[in-house]
Amino acid sequence: MVPSAVSPGLQAQLWAAIQTRNADFDGAFYYGVQRTNIFCRPSCPSRKPKRENVRFFALPEAARAAGFRPCLRCKPEKTNLRDPQAALVQSVCQLIDMGIDERPHLSTISKQVELSQSHLQRLFKKLMGITPHEYADARRTDRFKEKIRVGRNVTDAMYEAVYSSSSRLYEKAAAQLGMTPATYRKGGPGLTIRYTTTSSPLGVLLVATTDKGVCSVRLGDCTEELQDELRTEFPRANIQRDDTALKAQVKVLLDYIEGERPHPDLPLDVQGTAFQKRVWEELRRIPSGHTASYGEIARRIGRPTATRAVANACAANPAAVVTPCHRVVRKDGSAGGYRWGKERKAKLQALEIKTSADHSIQSKHLIQ
Repeated sequence: MVPSAVSPGLQAQLWAAIQTRNADFDGAFYYGVQRTNIFCRPSCPSRKPKRENVRFFALPEAARAAGFRPCLRCKPEKTNLRDPQAALVQSVCQLIDMGIDERPHLSTISKQVELSQSHLQRLFKKLMGITPHEYADARRTDRFKEKIRVGRNVTDAMYEAVYSSSSRLYEKAAAQLGMTPATYRKGGPGLTIRYTTTSSPLGVLLVATTDKGVCSVRLGDCTEELQDELRTEFPRANIQRDDTALKAQVKVLLDYIEGERPHPDLPLDVQGTAFQKRVWEELRRIPSGHTASYGEIARRIGRPTATRAVANACAANPAAVVTPCHRVVRKDGSAGGYRWGKERKAKLQALEIKTSADHSIQSKHLIQ
């Protein structure tokens, strides 16, 4: 059984299974790749991901609820679960899915699977990382999105997805879509996205903007891979390469990365849930050259028990450097993960410490 919070020792074992494409682990766990938002079985023949981009899941339903899509090559949802408790939680997910129209109560489901409500709640949260109620909300939003994709108007899709009112829809669906339902219906914010790529001390740098601001800043080793990721992130947008129009934004970012300026201040137009945006806003309040733990960020936004959710929001940050998720560390002060690679995280932290010290010295000389 793979819990939603995986210990370092177990992570190493699961990662080894992915590295060797060990089919013995198929059905024992699943892994999602944050760069592509796709989840696979351990034996998947697709290109091996980087460790820092991988998340582990006990069930396909947990991966879907976290926003990942099933791999078309390995078809992870066709595997049989190995663990009886995981299979039981999967049956609960199926009961929720089948009864979504009637808004099933936990008491009814617990009787059907012959578990007490408290036991069911604990087991579900342990393996899925969310409560049955949160899973039902996620599935309801999925249904709304499906109805919108096939041409339903917002009102019809709302009632077919069993939202009791428009206010309920905008409260729940808008937070999970990262935009209002009406905007999602039109294909997402920013019909045209312009981007450019350049080399930097941190590798290939991709910058993309809408008319409102920067929507994506990515770091990587391969230009083509970063371009593919941008198109995956914005499948409905008209994406155009424009090296001339983005010169100013690129200069700001390169000046920062090269230690010439303390802050890469740029207007943002990023997609995310309401919770993610709260986390990203708090990250931008961390002074350059300083760090904060995931737990500290959780407390600052008024969600002291949401440390894991804060870590996930950092991993989903679409604007590297501009939103400084590299300033967030583990409770013990160790670096933790980074969407763009741990080496880049260490370089950015060292750069900011040096730049902050240099500017402090310059300020003292000016005062004297």
